[in-house]
Amino acid sequence: MFINDFDPVAFNIFSLEIRWYSLSYIFGIVFGWFYCKKKLITDDYFQKLFDDYILYLILGIIIGGRLGYVLIYNFNYYSKNPIEVLMIWQGGMSFHGAVIGIILLTYIFSSRNNVSSFYFLDLVALTAPIGIFLGRISNFINSELYGRETDVLWSVKFVSVDNINRHPSQIYEAIFEGIILFIILNYLTSRINKKEGYVSSVFLIFYSIFRFVIEFTREPDAQIGLLYLNLSIGQIISIFVLFFGIYLWQSKKNV
Repeated sequence: MFINDFDPVAFNIFSLEIRWYSLSYIFGIVFGWFYCKKKLITDDYFQKLFDDYILYLILGIIIGGRLGYVLIYNFNYYSKNPIEVLMIWQGGMSFHGAVIGIILLTYIFSSRNNVSSFYFLDLVALTAPIGIFLGRISNFINSELYGRETDVLWSVKFVSVDNINRHPSQIYEAIFEGIILFIILNYLTSRINKKEGYVSSVFLIFYSIFRFVIEFTREPDAQIGLLYLNLSIGQIISIFVLFFGIYLWQSKKNV
């Protein structure tokens, strides 16, 4: 058993608290940008275009992620406290909301520049596991999105939550949705030459599968609980995303 008593604040600059949660977003974007520029993008025109795209990507992540959490996971609370919708430093982001935000902002950017949306979405898919890994590690440090009660040897006691031994579900997600997914996607990219959108479809499929399975070890959101067939809201959304990913994969695999 591991005792989790990490401080969610990484360091202070005068009276400003710099939290691990914020740093995970910053470094996830920076590392992803660097990887794309140095490894994935070879055309000079798209090198420059990608720099302009980063702002749209950041807005898609923040706006989509926040609104997704507010509308899907905690609408009752935020409808009574609307000013807190803006307080993203307190946590509360939805991955699926961020995906929708990224898709919409990418479509807008691509339309303005007369390029394929899937070119950028595939780049995001290839690098997103980096941000997911860092984000889940920060969730672990923050003692949030913790797992269900268990007696496994590697259980964790989140002292800021309770005295129960729990699954470190954040670490499971960091490993599968971060490290393993990164390896799978980048291996496929180095071995195949598919039409734009294929990598995005594979990302959606594998992420949904990993998320669905791991959620069985994760404590459901207190304000929602378990829903139909004792599935969490995250699992139900993952099912829809999985089917969409399969549909996209079928349309791209033989092109």
